[in-house]
Order: sequence, then structure tokens, then C-alpha cells
Amino acid sequence: MKLEHITDIFFDLDHTLWDFDKNSELTFDKIFKINSINVNLDEFLKIYIPKNLEYWKLYRENKIDKESLRFARLNDVFNELDITVEPNMINKLSIDYIEHLASFDYLLDGTVELLDYLSPNYKLHIITNGFQEVQKRKMKSSNILHYFDTITDSEMVGVKKPNPKIFSHAFKLSEAKKDTSIMIGDNYEADILGALDYGFEAICYNYHKEDLDSSIKQVDDLLELKQYF
Repeated sequence: MKLEHITDIFFDLDHTLWDFDKNSELTFDKIFKINSINVNLDEFLKIYIPKNLEYWKLYRENKIDKESLRFARLNDVFNELDITVEPNMINKLSIDYIEHLASFDYLLDGTVELLDYLSPNYKLHIITNGFQEVQKRKMKSSNILHYFDTITDSEMVGVKKPNPKIFSHAFKLSEAKKDTSIMIGDNYEADILGALDYGFEAICYNYHKEDLDSSIKQVDDLLELKQYF
């Protein structure tokens, strides 16, 4: 079913276009070697990936700040692995992680093909909860920055998705209208419910393979989005 009324498409970045899991794995491998941290990467990631999502949920809900997120997600994993890492080293790892993350440029399958398909006929935008100092660098290194008319990140607004203020800021910046716009993202709570509650359409890229309500537009593959546009 084509959505013929749409003129503006808002994308999330991490886990939607930018391959966060792949790039994060490569970053940890790099910084553990730099800092001589002896840890099995597979075992670390098995605990870290769900732990990171857990802390990002707290961060979205303003229950922790950025520094607490960066420290606690690493500290908890090392504790569960029973590996002693001093707090000053955890702080250094958290800084190194952000510093090196954008040096990796893997995109999710179909990203460039999709953006090439959409960009001639739609205005494309980013709304991200990611850290301001790294999101644009990610897009530059993966060569997708030029596709987007506007980028709204949570730090420039002071709130995170699904807070309506971030969507309001994005619409003012883009001069888009709700009835001709749509949000595409992986996070059901932040991206999909956030957009729907704000009053515009949404499609979930079901990256996390969640069991979503059948009333929610969803795709399992980015290129499936072509059927809508």
C-alpha cells in the first residue's frame, strides 16, 4: 500500500540505518586492545548488549544522566564477568568508546539502496537520541550525511524520544507537516509510540524481532519499505 501523501520521512539512526551492534563490537575489540583489557569479547557482548538497552531506557526516561549511563553499563558487565577493572579505567574506556565508535562505518543491509530510492522524491530527516558529539560523525564516516535535510538529536533539545518536545523541534527545523510526514525507527516505545502520540504516522523496522500489535505498520527488512513509497 503506497503512502502517496507523504513528503517528509524521519528516520532514527542507530539500529535503523547505522549498524550499531556491528560497529560497537569492532569498537570494543579495538579499545580493549588499546587498554590491555583481557576479556572474551563474545562473553562481554552477550551481557553488554541487553545491559546497554536497559540503561538506554533509563536514560530516555531521564532516570540517569549521560555520564552514569556510560559508566554503569560497563561497570555492571565487568562485575558480572567477575573481572576487576578500576573506575578510572572504566571512565577511560567509556571515553575511548565514544571516540572510536564513529571510525567504523557499517550500515544495515539495504540502507544505501533505500536512501537512493527515497531521496529524489522525499525530504529525509534524522531524529536520534544518540550523543550529539558522535551522531554526525557516524553519518559522515558511513557516507550518508548528504541524504538528510535536517538532523535533530536529543541533546540539542534537552529531551529524548518519545518526549513530544523532540518531535516538535524536528518539525520546526524541517518545516514539515504532521499529515504528510512519517517516522521510521526500530524502537517501539521511542520511535513508534513517540511519533503516533505526537500525531504523525510511523513504521517500525522490527530489528529486535519484537511481537508487535498487528495494527502497527512494520517491516523486517529495510528494503521492504519500498512498498510504502
